[in-house]
Amino acid sequence: MNRIETRLLVAGTLLAGLVGASAVIAQSNDAAPDARYVMDAGTIAGMMGQGDSHELTLRLGSRLAPTGAAKADHFMPAGARLGASVPLETPVRSDEALPANFQRPKGRLLLYWGCGAKAGPGQPVVVDFARVAKGAMPPGLFSAKVPADLGPSLANSRSFGQWPNSLKSRSISAQSSLIGQHRVAGSYSPEIAFALDQDFMAGLRVRASANPDGSTGISWQGIGNATGYHAWVMGGKDMGQNGGDMVWWSSSATQEFGGGLWSWLSPATVTKLIGQKIVMPPAQTSCVVPAEVKKAAGETMMGFVYAYGPEANFAFPERPRDPKIAWKPKWTAKVRYRSMGMFMPGMPGMSDMLGGRDEEAAGETPEAAKKKKCKPKGLGGMLKKAAGVGC
Repeated sequence: MNRIETRLLVAGTLLAGLVGASAVIAQSNDAAPDARYVMDAGTIAGMMGQGDSHELTLRLGSRLAPTGAAKADHFMPAGARLGASVPLETPVRSDEALPANFQRPKGRLLLYWGCGAKAGPGQPVVVDFARVAKGAMPPGLFSAKVPADLGPSLANSRSFGQWPNSLKSRSISAQSSLIGQHRVAGSYSPEIAFALDQDFMAGLRVRASANPDGSTGISWQGIGNATGYHAWVMGGKDMGQNGGDMVWWSSSATQEFGGGLWSWLSPATVTKLIGQKIVMPPAQTSCVVPAEVKKAAGETMMGFVYAYGPEANFAFPERPRDPKIAWKPKWTAKVRYRSMGMFMPGMPGMSDMLGGRDEEAAGETPEAAKKKKCKPKGLGGMLKKAAGVGC
């Protein structure tokens, strides 16, 4: 997970709790292979023609106990520019989900959805944070139509390793390529080997413009291998502070704020969600954020457009062509692709602050990154920090 998404994770922790009803793809221990490997490869576009950056997350989960010390490495093609291999580190278990100084927001959450100059009927849905804190969640607020395939994790694996981590400070760069041979070897899983012919997706350029009726028009250039698009906006006046309102808008045509929309969706899932008008089809390259969203959020609005991409799957042994033949692979590997563009209406200078930020951070040590940390105030400050604005 790159620095931008790490910050967004903090800002969205409360909202993630609210959408906890979203469906999660269960991982059956009895049916699982000995090892599962997932690569999430993303592109984050710079603003207004600035350079793109890449994100890469590696996760290895196994049913097996390690032979000796827990150790695993992903041996990369030379084009990745990460050296011969990157180590997969087993993280320390921790129950701390929020920073120690995190203050839960006060006030209300206003939910809007759908592309259009005006918000549809029944909007906004209002969530009172004080009532939620007491366990009073409005019934039927969120649906479970968007499955979140969480993949291997420390919680659902006997042995687990991930990257990025503290063992190697070099980051994936904007010039890195994934094309070529990949091999994963370690002390707690069978050896995994596969070849990729799909590289990172192209950057997603998003433009935002204020319309005379108060709505906000957003548009983006299509990406050839995108399977679908989803846009969302967060904002608010003093949101999370002094009882101010926090505003959340989703491009879905129905009231859908499923957590899976923030994640990595398979092409089959995206096709299904397009049919349900939850995700925009790949031919759509524009949307309008209703005027009510801007009116409620004020000048602090931060938006994102996701382009969900292809997926590559590997297994050993391969799945038999005859479905009647029982299949129990030793390992599976999944590579998921996504591209993300950002926009922030009313915040000048974003291109200078965002462009190439992650590329410059390539090779930064954990110690140097810690020195740059600051403590943003409230969720509004966290969203600004996520975009590189403010502290």
